[in-house]
Amino acid sequence: MRADRLVATLLFLQTRTRVTVAEVAAELEVSPRTARRDLEALSTAGIPVYSQRGRGGGWSLVGGARTELTGLTAQEIRALFLLAGPSSTTPELRTALRKLVRALPAPLRPGAEAASRAGLVDGTHWTRVDATATAPHLDALRRAVVDGIQVRLGYAGPGKPAGIRTVHPLGLVAKAGHDYLVAETEQGLRTFRLSRVISVEPTGEPVARPDGFDLATVWRSFAARLEERLHAVTVRARAEPGALPILERLFDGRLHIGLSLPDDGWTEIRVDGPTPEVVATQLAGLGARIEVLDPPEARQRLACLAVELARVYGPPRSR
Repeated sequence: MRADRLVATLLFLQTRTRVTVAEVAAELEVSPRTARRDLEALSTAGIPVYSQRGRGGGWSLVGGARTELTGLTAQEIRALFLLAGPSSTTPELRTALRKLVRALPAPLRPGAEAASRAGLVDGTHWTRVDATATAPHLDALRRAVVDGIQVRLGYAGPGKPAGIRTVHPLGLVAKAGHDYLVAETEQGLRTFRLSRVISVEPTGEPVARPDGFDLATVWRSFAARLEERLHAVTVRARAEPGALPILERLFDGRLHIGLSLPDDGWTEIRVDGPTPEVVATQLAGLGARIEVLDPPEARQRLACLAVELARVYGPPRSR
């Protein structure tokens, strides 16, 4: 669109003392004729753009004039406010959005404001437990990442006593309602769940950033390894029809529903998990509505659970 190209031309002028038609054409990937026509259009529209002929000449903004135009297209502005608007719960983000609205050209402001009101993020589970609570040390770690400062991190891993270690903070990731720190350690790159962080103390020493480090690439590698562990084994079973909705909620993408069995109407299913014992324990709550077929380790785990429960609670009383 020509309007977008004119904005891009104006922003390019703001970054240079003087530009030539050839430079504008190369920057915007248009022909020199189109670039010259756009520069003349800006001048005709009242933008203080002027040209100077001869050696060392070119196009400039009078007196280094600047504009409040952001360079964003209408579609980009709506996308930004749709993303940030529902999450604008912090004073800093609300202030930033207000400043951005004021910086937009008047015709684009209503669309941006409407986009900011178009969605809502509810940070609680249906049980009303906060699912997106800000970790208490998030701000300190965010500063360490941005400033590139090492920290002494107090951390209690699952099933392990708390300890202190010096790490090089490299990035923060939010996934499924939890925040994670990606950091370089003596053992290499590691992730730390922020809900398990107990203290953060900046050391003042600069972070040693690995060559070619890219947060998105590293996180995809971590996530892929975790997903691989979640699908390490497959338990095969059969389920009565009424149990399928419960299974879908429990296992989501780890549940594979097969064909209905002709003899009793039950359905063959497969469930992925880290170990047969873990999957069997998760299935135990459905009682006789599920029959695990294999592997034997899963059936053995259910048999052991049945004995343990009977020992504690005894046989059910007849009504």
